[in-house]
Amino acid sequence: MSFRTKRVLLSTPFYMLFEFFLLKYIFLLIDGIDDVYLFILTLLIGLNRFVPMFLEAKRSRVITRFLTTLDVLWMWASLMFLIDISVIYLFGCFVNLSLEVRLVLLSIVPILGIYNYWKAHRIVVCEKTLELSNLNHDVCIAHMSDIHFGAVRHREIIRDVSEKLNELDCDLAIISGDLADGSCVVGSEDFKAFSNVKMPVIFTPGNHDYYMGIEDVITACENAGVTVLDNESMEFEGLNIFGLSYSHGDRGFPEFDNSVIKQDSINIVNYHVPYYWEEFSKLGFDVQLSGHTHGGQFYPAVWFANLMFKYNMGLFKNDLGRYLHVTTGVGSMDVPMRWGTDSEIVILKLKKI
Repeated sequence: MSFRTKRVLLSTPFYMLFEFFLLKYIFLLIDGIDDVYLFILTLLIGLNRFVPMFLEAKRSRVITRFLTTLDVLWMWASLMFLIDISVIYLFGCFVNLSLEVRLVLLSIVPILGIYNYWKAHRIVVCEKTLELSNLNHDVCIAHMSDIHFGAVRHREIIRDVSEKLNELDCDLAIISGDLADGSCVVGSEDFKAFSNVKMPVIFTPGNHDYYMGIEDVITACENAGVTVLDNESMEFEGLNIFGLSYSHGDRGFPEFDNSVIKQDSINIVNYHVPYYWEEFSKLGFDVQLSGHTHGGQFYPAVWFANLMFKYNMGLFKNDLGRYLHVTTGVGSMDVPMRWGTDSEIVILKLKKI
């Protein structure tokens, strides 16, 4: 049983309890509902939380992907409704709110949902410049992370990313982990759209890539012509790119020293999480490429992500002149919603100074 499956199974009873009382309070704002109907509705929500998940672990189907999407959309809406009804009850302590006003305030959630869903599916391209003194010539890297191919965003997200990459004038593309999200099996041909990308594509695994089996992810990459750097290096036009895989399960953090550094190259470490930047900089890496945080993905989670991660999103430069770039990701974690962040591919322009 995968890590993700265990996590969902353990959390489902608590999630159902939360849903029961959330729905009870929402209906109380309107006209109330019998607890028997609430129990049936809560049971259906709970079943839809884990039944499609088990089926997707065996074979991905349109119907189970649709049911999974309904589940995660409602999960996002539940959080928003919790905030919404909290505000309604707070105002209700001071002002008598009519039924019409309460309905208007509740309608904020579906309106926000339409915007969040659209924003999550819109790939934004932005540019950032890194000035490096030991660069032989200018290089453009299309940096992305957290594509999260899965039950909610299936082959269409691979196709959309591939088409967007072909619109860019870059030398290569680097994916900093979580190409898959572990919510469904990965077929050998699921990443085939990457074979149409005109530039080389490099990938290093993140935590989610291991959940359903890293071997299937690597096989799908190889079939699509994607280069997998799994704790190994490659040379590309004066760049020494080291792919540091995420430590998961019995795979511990790999031991390596400055022998991986090439003195006559720009040294890049592709590592899923934005950790150890100071250590990597001292070791000799000029650039670290990371993702994982999603920038928090949507409010209010964005605020918590800013507190949890020292480097949540953006481009950072330290006193040694080394860079860290943390992208907010192309896909989405569980819920296909964004608010306050973008689904982005970032063009990193490495310029000689």
